[in-house]
Amino acid sequence: MVTSETQPPAPSETDSLLADVNSQLAEGNVDITNPQQLKKMVESLADSRGMVRLGFVEAFGKIGKPAAPFVIEALANHPNPVVRRSCGKALAKIRDPQGVPTLIDALLNDEDTVVKSSAAGALARMGEAAVPKLIEVLESADYPQTAKGHASWALAFIGSEAAEHLYQAIHSESEDVRMAVVGAIANLVDEPGNDQARDILLLALKDESVNVRAEAATSVSQLDPQLGVPNLIPLLEDPSQEVRRRVILSLGKLKDEAALPALTAKLSDQREEICQLVKVAIAQIQKG
Repeated sequence: MVTSETQPPAPSETDSLLADVNSQLAEGNVDITNPQQLKKMVESLADSRGMVRLGFVEAFGKIGKPAAPFVIEALANHPNPVVRRSCGKALAKIRDPQGVPTLIDALLNDEDTVVKSSAAGALARMGEAAVPKLIEVLESADYPQTAKGHASWALAFIGSEAAEHLYQAIHSESEDVRMAVVGAIANLVDEPGNDQARDILLLALKDESVNVRAEAATSVSQLDPQLGVPNLIPLLEDPSQEVRRRVILSLGKLKDEAALPALTAKLSDQREEICQLVKVAIAQIQKG
């Protein structure tokens, strides 16, 4: 809960502080135990000049975990959204897992949309420590799709650090979780020996959820064509037009001539959009 807004420091005072902090950093003797300096640095994040705010964000990143409690407190309670935005960016630099609960709260509840995005960016940088909480956001029916979209993006960014959590979460009853897992795992299939990620993508093609199947159809385009094409072709008859549309697009990206007979048969589809997509996919394959 933010409190009443305070007056930011004068630009001259802010400039002097930043110069002093940078000098200390250059000399390797920043007085990181001085709470007054850290508090002043937080207040200086209200400066109207973007480059000055960035300077303090970078300084917080170099100071590291000793600065985290001050930045976390400001993210949770500072009345100025400009300060809260920069605190999210600073936590992305510091990468202290103790900031995860406050970042999640900001993602879900802050009144400023930029703060929400800044919190999502910091959560993405937290790595595995943020994954369970991000999955909780996706599983809950109480949170808006905007928050779930941020959570999905953060999981995808985290990548291999989140792998074991993702492999378990694919069995979640939540459609949002399974969709996020498919999107995130798509980034892992290129890693050598990662057969589990590949198998999960192929399994998701048969998911009961139209949205999960559609997401999987898009992601399978990153697999080897000899594996992707045979698994995609049956979905050209999927009941969902969106799934069929994604399958056609992926077959075009895979550029494997083995898909041509099945695609050519779809040229008789009564839906103009589908016919046009099929023509584009066939052209992609023939060029490839």
